[in-house]
Amino acid sequence: MTDTATVSNWVTAYRKAWGSNADADIRALFTDDGDYRFGPSDEPVHGVDAIVATWISRAEAPDDTTFSWEVAGIDGDLAFVQGKVDYSDGQLFDNLWVIRFADDGRASSFTEWWMKRPGSK
Repeated sequence: MTDTATVSNWVTAYRKAWGSNADADIRALFTDDGDYRFGPSDEPVHGVDAIVATWISRAEAPDDTTFSWEVAGIDGDLAFVQGKVDYSDGQLFDNLWVIRFADDGRASSFTEWWMKRPGSK
C-alpha cells in the first residue's frame, strides 16, 4: 500500500534526478521492467535501461526550473501528483503525474500529463 511518505520520497528523488541527469539517480526511481510515458497517449518507454537512455537524451539543464507539488490522491499502489514547473526562460507548466508503485517504493509505471499555462512564454 502506497502512502504519502512513499510518494514524497519518490518525488524528492525524481527532482534530484531531474537536476542531476545522473544514470544512478534515474535508475533508482524505476523498477527494472518499469514503464515511462512522457504523455498520456504516448507509447511507454519500457525497462529501466531504456528509461535512463531516453531521459538523458531529453535532459534539461540543471537548476533550469522551480517545481512545486502536492499529492492529489492515493489509491492502493497508485498515486497522483499535481505539480507546477516554472522554467527560467518564462515557460510555465501544470503537471499531473500518475505513478504506480512497486513494494520497494520504485515506480513500475509513470505517466506525465503536462499543460502549458495560459500566459506562458
